[in-house]
Amino acid sequence: MAKNSNQLVNPNARDAMNRFKMEAATEVGVNLKQGYNGDLTSKQAGSVGGQMVKKMCPIRTLTFQRNDRNAAGHQIPITYIATLVI
Repeated sequence: MAKNSNQLVNPNARDAMNRFKMEAATEVGVNLKQGYNGDLTSKQAGSVGGQMVKKMCPIRTLTFQRNDRNAAGHQIPITYIATLVI
């Protein structure tokens, strides 16, 4: 039998993760209940997990204008996209 490697680093964080999951489910319109949720479709379960990841790993975008190096007097937009990795 395979060992479950999906363990929380801090065992006390289980309640916080459950609250976070319920909050994410509410945001995407999925009705979760405490305990077993085997009646959810894959799409519903995936949308809850996706919302959780979206909140845990935000992407930041910065856009600004700079002078074009090839055409004097013109400006071009520059966009930086960064993901926060912990």
